Amino acid sequence: MRPFSIIVAMLGIVLLGACSNPRPPVGRWQGAYEDPSLVVVARLEINAAGAVRVSAPNAMIDVTQMSKQELADLRKRLDAGLAQSWSSVGPLPLEFDGHAFHKPGGVAPQLEWNGAQKKMTLVFYSGNRQSVHVPLDLVADFDSDS
Repeated sequence: MRPFSIIVAMLGIVLLGACSNPRPPVGRWQGAYEDPSLVVVARLEINAAGAVRVSAPNAMIDVTQMSKQELADLRKRLDAGLAQSWSSVGPLPLEFDGHAFHKPGGVAPQLEWNGAQKKMTLVFYSGNRQSVHVPLDLVADFDSDS
Protein backbone atom coordinates (compact mmCIF):
# COMPACT_ATOMS: atom_id res chain seq x y z
CA MET A 1 0.00 0.00 0.00
CA ARG A 2 2.95 2.28 0.40
CA PRO A 3 3.44 2.93 -3.38
CA PHE A 4 -0.24 3.84 -3.64
CA SER A 5 0.16 6.48 -0.89
CA ILE A 6 3.13 7.99 -2.70
CA ILE A 7 1.17 8.19 -5.97
CA VAL A 8 -1.79 9.83 -4.20
CA ALA A 9 0.52 12.36 -2.50
CA MET A 10 2.23 13.23 -5.80
CA LEU A 11 -1.12 13.61 -7.54
CA GLY A 12 -2.25 15.96 -4.76
CA ILE A 13 0.85 18.12 -5.21
CA VAL A 14 0.24 18.33 -8.97
CA LEU A 15 -3.40 19.29 -8.42
CA LEU A 16 -2.46 21.99 -5.90
CA GLY A 17 0.03 23.42 -8.37
CA ALA A 18 -2.62 23.51 -11.08
CA CYS A 19 -4.92 25.51 -8.79
CA SER A 20 -2.36 28.20 -8.02
CA ASN A 21 -2.62 31.65 -9.53
CA PRO A 22 -1.05 31.74 -13.00
CA ARG A 23 1.77 34.22 -13.57
CA PRO A 24 1.07 36.90 -16.17
CA PRO A 25 3.40 37.15 -19.15
CA VAL A 26 6.22 39.68 -18.81
CA GLY A 27 7.04 42.11 -21.59
CA ARG A 28 6.11 45.14 -23.64
CA TRP A 29 3.48 45.26 -26.36
CA GLN A 30 2.19 47.97 -28.64
CA GLY A 31 -0.40 48.17 -31.38
CA ALA A 32 -3.08 50.14 -33.14
CA TYR A 33 -6.63 49.79 -34.38
CA GLU A 34 -8.60 51.77 -36.92
CA ASP A 35 -12.15 51.62 -38.26
CA PRO A 36 -14.36 54.28 -39.91
CA SER A 37 -15.18 55.94 -36.58
CA LEU A 38 -12.27 55.15 -34.27
CA VAL A 39 -8.48 55.28 -34.16
CA VAL A 40 -6.67 53.76 -31.15
CA VAL A 41 -2.96 53.46 -30.39
CA ALA A 42 -1.88 51.42 -27.37
CA ARG A 43 1.04 50.44 -25.17
CA LEU A 44 1.18 47.74 -22.54
CA GLU A 45 3.92 46.78 -20.12
CA ILE A 46 3.85 43.94 -17.59
CA ASN A 47 6.85 43.71 -15.28
CA ALA A 48 8.28 40.70 -13.47
CA ALA A 49 6.20 41.51 -10.35
CA GLY A 50 3.02 41.37 -12.46
CA ALA A 51 2.35 45.13 -12.43
CA VAL A 52 0.36 46.14 -15.53
CA ARG A 53 0.71 49.57 -17.17
CA VAL A 54 -1.50 50.32 -20.18
CA SER A 55 -2.48 53.40 -22.14
CA ALA A 56 -4.72 53.68 -25.21
CA PRO A 57 -5.22 57.21 -26.53
CA ASN A 58 -7.93 57.36 -29.15
CA ALA A 59 -9.97 59.57 -31.42
CA MET A 60 -13.62 58.89 -32.13
CA ILE A 61 -14.07 60.67 -35.43
CA ASP A 62 -15.49 59.99 -38.88
CA VAL A 63 -12.24 58.98 -40.59
CA THR A 64 -14.07 58.40 -43.88
CA GLN A 65 -14.25 62.20 -44.23
CA MET A 66 -10.49 62.59 -43.71
CA SER A 67 -7.79 62.59 -46.37
CA LYS A 68 -4.99 60.05 -46.08
CA GLN A 69 -2.68 62.85 -44.94
CA GLU A 70 -5.13 64.02 -42.26
CA LEU A 71 -5.47 60.45 -41.01
CA ALA A 72 -1.67 60.02 -40.96
CA ASP A 73 -1.36 63.31 -39.03
CA LEU A 74 -3.98 62.13 -36.52
CA ARG A 75 -2.08 58.85 -35.97
CA LYS A 76 1.17 60.81 -35.48
CA ARG A 77 -0.50 63.06 -32.87
CA LEU A 78 -1.90 60.04 -30.99
CA ASP A 79 1.48 58.26 -31.17
CA ALA A 80 3.35 61.37 -29.96
CA GLY A 81 0.87 61.91 -27.11
CA LEU A 82 1.25 58.28 -26.04
CA ALA A 83 5.05 58.51 -26.05
CA GLN A 84 4.97 61.80 -24.10
CA SER A 85 2.54 60.63 -21.44
CA TRP A 86 3.89 57.09 -20.99
CA SER A 87 6.19 57.97 -18.08
CA SER A 88 3.17 59.14 -16.06
CA VAL A 89 1.11 55.97 -16.62
CA GLY A 90 0.76 54.08 -13.35
CA PRO A 91 0.03 50.40 -12.76
CA LEU A 92 -3.54 49.11 -12.85
CA PRO A 93 -4.91 46.60 -10.36
CA LEU A 94 -5.79 43.71 -12.67
CA GLU A 95 -6.33 40.03 -11.92
CA PHE A 96 -4.98 37.42 -14.34
CA ASP A 97 -6.70 34.04 -14.73
CA GLY A 98 -4.25 32.53 -17.22
CA HIS A 99 -6.12 33.86 -20.26
CA ALA A 100 -7.64 37.24 -19.42
CA PHE A 101 -6.90 40.23 -17.22
CA HIS A 102 -9.92 41.64 -15.34
CA LYS A 103 -10.49 44.48 -12.93
CA PRO A 104 -10.64 43.06 -9.37
CA GLY A 105 -13.92 41.20 -9.06
CA GLY A 106 -14.81 42.15 -12.63
CA VAL A 107 -16.10 40.02 -15.46
CA ALA A 108 -15.28 42.00 -18.60
CA PRO A 109 -11.78 41.24 -19.92
CA GLN A 110 -9.39 44.19 -20.19
CA LEU A 111 -6.61 42.19 -21.88
CA GLU A 112 -6.63 38.72 -23.43
CA TRP A 113 -3.54 36.49 -23.57
CA ASN A 114 -3.15 33.52 -25.89
CA GLY A 115 -0.22 31.71 -24.29
CA ALA A 116 0.06 29.08 -27.04
CA GLN A 117 0.49 31.74 -29.73
CA LYS A 118 2.12 34.34 -27.45
CA LYS A 119 -0.47 36.93 -28.58
CA MET A 120 -1.82 39.80 -26.48
CA THR A 121 -5.02 41.72 -27.24
CA LEU A 122 -6.28 44.89 -25.58
CA VAL A 123 -10.07 45.04 -25.20
CA PHE A 124 -11.01 48.69 -25.70
CA TYR A 125 -14.32 49.95 -24.27
CA SER A 126 -15.77 53.37 -25.03
CA GLY A 127 -19.26 54.61 -24.22
CA ASN A 128 -22.15 52.77 -25.85
CA ARG A 129 -19.92 51.43 -28.59
CA GLN A 130 -19.26 47.70 -28.87
CA SER A 131 -15.85 46.69 -27.48
CA VAL A 132 -12.93 46.65 -29.89
CA HIS A 133 -10.08 44.13 -29.85
CA VAL A 134 -6.75 45.84 -30.46
CA PRO A 135 -4.01 43.37 -31.44
CA LEU A 136 -0.70 44.09 -29.72
CA ASP A 137 2.77 43.08 -30.89
CA LEU A 138 5.52 42.09 -28.49
CA VAL A 139 8.39 44.59 -28.69
CA ALA A 140 11.80 44.75 -27.06
CA ASP A 141 11.28 48.46 -26.44
CA PHE A 142 8.65 51.01 -27.39
CA ASP A 143 9.07 53.10 -30.53
CA SER A 144 10.32 56.54 -29.68
CA ASP A 145 7.35 58.13 -31.44
CA SER A 146 4.57 55.66 -30.56
